[in-house]
Amino acid sequence: MTATTALLSLEDYLSYNDGTDRRYELVNGELIAMSQPKGQHGAITEFLNDQYRAEIQAQGLAWVSKQGFIAICLQQRFAIESPRGGRWDTARIPDVTVATLEQWQGMLDREAIIRLNESPPFLVVEVVSESTRTTDYRSKRVEYNLLEIREYWIVDPLKEQVVVLQLVDDLYEETVVVGDELIESTIFPGLQLSAQQVLNGAL
Repeated sequence: MTATTALLSLEDYLSYNDGTDRRYELVNGELIAMSQPKGQHGAITEFLNDQYRAEIQAQGLAWVSKQGFIAICLQQRFAIESPRGGRWDTARIPDVTVATLEQWQGMLDREAIIRLNESPPFLVVEVVSESTRTTDYRSKRVEYNLLEIREYWIVDPLKEQVVVLQLVDDLYEETVVVGDELIESTIFPGLQLSAQQVLNGAL
């Protein structure tokens, strides 16, 4: 990730358009240009998004699963306002977000961002790269915990593991899953996926 120097409010960020398809997160008022996803990154997020959608349909849930990188304009991305402290605002764009269908439909005629006064998504996924390792494991872990997001998956191709963080008594409990071990999800208890399947992107 690389950062610009201009400080923006959340409202400025939501209306920002530099005329390209580059994605930005907002961190303490700074636009952080997100690196373009590599092939493995895209395969993982697409695979998980498809798996979540299939499970949502199988269970007949009024939920939706959205990838963070597939849309071009900012207004179509599923951003989350962060409770990160400080004078300036922060907004994150997870690689995959699972929320209620009602919540998504409510954003069709406004900026696609979940605000602090709204219910958090059920589950978010971040796929680790060299440039996002610290942010995914440290900053976002704290922020998503404070937002009370029930489940946070950190898919790490660098360490060849999937870290599943589940909210228990207001704190995240961590489970590291590797190889052929199955991921146990409280959000999707019927999902039968191994860490290796996720890391392979079903290839």
